[in-house]
Amino acid sequence: MIYVGIDVAKDKHDCFITNSDGEVLFKSFTISNNRDGFETLFQRIESVSDDLNKVKVGLEATGHYSYNLLGFLLDKGLTTFVINPLHTNLYRKSLSLRKTKTDKVDSRTIATMMMSDMNLKSYSDTSYHNEDLKSLTRYRFDKVKERAKLKSSVSRLICILFPELEKLVPTLHMASVYALLSEFPSADAVANAHLTRLSNLLSESSKGRYGKDTAITFRDAAKISIGSYMPAKSLELKHTIKLIRELTVEIDEIEAAIKRIMDEEIQSPILTIPGISYRMGAMIIAEVGDFSRFDSADKILAYAGMSPSTYQSGQLDNCYSHMEKRGSRYLRYALYNATKYVCHWDKSFGAYLEKKRSEGKHYNVALSHATKKLVRLIFAMEKSGKAYLPAA
Repeated sequence: MIYVGIDVAKDKHDCFITNSDGEVLFKSFTISNNRDGFETLFQRIESVSDDLNKVKVGLEATGHYSYNLLGFLLDKGLTTFVINPLHTNLYRKSLSLRKTKTDKVDSRTIATMMMSDMNLKSYSDTSYHNEDLKSLTRYRFDKVKERAKLKSSVSRLICILFPELEKLVPTLHMASVYALLSEFPSADAVANAHLTRLSNLLSESSKGRYGKDTAITFRDAAKISIGSYMPAKSLELKHTIKLIRELTVEIDEIEAAIKRIMDEEIQSPILTIPGISYRMGAMIIAEVGDFSRFDSADKILAYAGMSPSTYQSGQLDNCYSHMEKRGSRYLRYALYNATKYVCHWDKSFGAYLEKKRSEGKHYNVALSHATKKLVRLIFAMEKSGKAYLPAA
């Protein structure tokens, strides 16, 4: 068996090639992060093995720097392993007490690690193409977070310009309120607005829900408002609302792309669980990737950083173990939020959450137990490919 260790970087990659007997076939060499560099690596691999099935290539998960090289290796039919940098670091420390870390040492460490660790799971073609879904779900996550900040800014600006408005509507973040403030971005502007224009604007933006009566209410409140007249803040409010609208259009476009991948390519049974929609379902599938990489649901929990951290040494024993939180924060976020919805919509999960609460557990602790139950269910469903069957 031939083992190839690669330490990935932005502009170049350090490689090391050895065999199962420990014979060094190619000492650490550097390739450029381009087509010529990739071909050089492949030629050297071919020169030491006639059968590519007897070649194992390992590289660290280094974010986007490894995407292109990973795609090249998979297209060439090479069995490739993407290794958690935390595992590589721990393995390197186990080999020596010296604090030696260089790119050349790392490439050799990765090759040696593959020789000794039989539990490593190869990175499948499915996992590589699943990166598209992961990119979309993370992109959506960032866009939603960005929009939430802008909504907070809108609330802050309304508190300055027209504070009475908040008590007149169910929420400030609705189409009719945004339409109103885009044209009349202050209490003074609303107070001086023509009633007919105000009525028509509210009626159109609320699809008939609000009309003349609401327009009169808004205008009367604006006339006695304590809101400040600050043209700069009014301009900021208009621009912020415009940005929120643009982000909403972008988020809708991202969600449509996510739905298409889930329906046409993934076809996961996870969407049959009550409460799990395309948003959370896609995020869970994208972050976990190939479920065959995990031997058990507990391994997925550990990957999400949801395993309890235990510390025991001599007579010292940590009685109150805390969650590690060292894994994927995106997966942890998706699992927690999905669990909240599932507990609301599914009777068995709702009853399980209440049972844990009745035992005196804090809501977040009880929810973490429900999350573990959900992960075990998802793992079983993905392995079997069967849809969810609610408890009778």
